[in-house]
Amino acid sequence: MTDKLRIVIVDDHPLFREGVAGVLVSEPDIDVVGQGSSAAEAVQLATDLLPDIILLDIAMPGGGVQAARQIAASCPFTKIVMLTASEDEEDVTAALKAGARAYILKGVPARELVHIIRSVWAGEVYVTPALAVSLLSEMTKPVIAEPPRRTSVADLTERERQILERVAEGLSNKEIGAQLYLSEKTIKHYMTNILQKLQVHNRVEAALLAQKEQRADR
Repeated sequence: MTDKLRIVIVDDHPLFREGVAGVLVSEPDIDVVGQGSSAAEAVQLATDLLPDIILLDIAMPGGGVQAARQIAASCPFTKIVMLTASEDEEDVTAALKAGARAYILKGVPARELVHIIRSVWAGEVYVTPALAVSLLSEMTKPVIAEPPRRTSVADLTERERQILERVAEGLSNKEIGAQLYLSEKTIKHYMTNILQKLQVHNRVEAALLAQKEQRADR
């Protein structure tokens, strides 16, 4: 049996949020694992649950773009999808620059929403067609990008540090999952997150970096 796509929905309108959740959970390959109503809750849910995809509204308390920026930095494994009523070009540009992989307008048909979510998980980027043309001219302007900052082992979440410590001990994902009462798939997701945040290529490099920082702290 294929593992379900784990999704978190964050929107400050409960009726809309529950409606989206109802659409998604009716799909056999999708599971809604958390819901929230603010940017702070979005960041907390992303950190605690490390979902495959998180849906964010632009205009929720704390700001959807701000939440996207923090989630992209702390949970690079999680793909961010903006589901919003805003057609403002600046919002679209800001969301994508913050790390969103898709920008969808509310009112999208249920079947299309499901299709877009699956395509984003497969690695595609999506912008509502009505906004795409104006966005293209904005996004193609030359920009000097800052190189991403490598996260220190000390800046990892407590759960990520627990996993990395066990990786350094030579444990497999399955063994780590058994110790922490997490599935092997969840450990794999955390490892993807850890490798991206530390900017290393594999678990051996991550373990060596952890050991190096431990020695430097002594």
